[in-house]
Amino acid sequence: MNTRREFLRDAALVSGAVATGACFAKPAEGDQTKSLLAPGAVVLFEGDSITDAGRNKKSDAPNDPDGMGRGYASLAAKGLHAEHPGWDLKCYNRGVSGNKVFQIAERWDGYCQQLKPDLISILIGVNDFWHKLNGKYDGTIETYRTDYRALLERTKRELPGTKLVLCEPFVLKVGAVDDRWFPDFPQYRNAAKALADEYADAWVPFQEALDKACESKPPQRWAHDGVHPTPAGAQVMADAWLKAVG
Repeated sequence: MNTRREFLRDAALVSGAVATGACFAKPAEGDQTKSLLAPGAVVLFEGDSITDAGRNKKSDAPNDPDGMGRGYASLAAKGLHAEHPGWDLKCYNRGVSGNKVFQIAERWDGYCQQLKPDLISILIGVNDFWHKLNGKYDGTIETYRTDYRALLERTKRELPGTKLVLCEPFVLKVGAVDDRWFPDFPQYRNAAKALADEYADAWVPFQEALDKACESKPPQRWAHDGVHPTPAGAQVMADAWLKAVG
């Protein structure tokens, strides 16, 4: 857990990087023709703790700051509202800490049919590997690929007009991430990319964006434990997401 001093330090780092143009992708212009969204769109962020980011799970209202959490999803949603003022976008965060693909699938009906999102953004995969590594899960890369494909097929079938954004699972080699993660974890990134090529309307290269950030500052500045982003890392992610989605 970051201390307040660390939060302020990283926030200052973000501000400085934005001011100099370093490390951060420029968000897409607010031109409707360049965006996957349209006025009045409903946007759903889905994933594990990286998306959850401490959100208040009792909040069901769109655009609620507590309900959006403190991570990239909240920052991306704010960016969307800034890029598209007057569009009345409705953003929801339904990420749940610890989730793997099959757990997203288990709760899909509970809100997807109700919200009928125009765009669904999914970031999932780190727990599908990490929990296997620590003995809490027996799924394999094939389990991940099969479960993820089934979820996407189901979504395409039940919500045929919904845009899909798949995000790249990522880790940085610091904290909990050591040599045991390699070369196996990159297979999960590759599997997600292959599924994005087949099913998605956009791919968000989080690993690439964070690797680029690490060229200027060490990994712990962006993800203190190698998995969960700091405020600065969350901003890098939000910028990459906005660039991909528009």
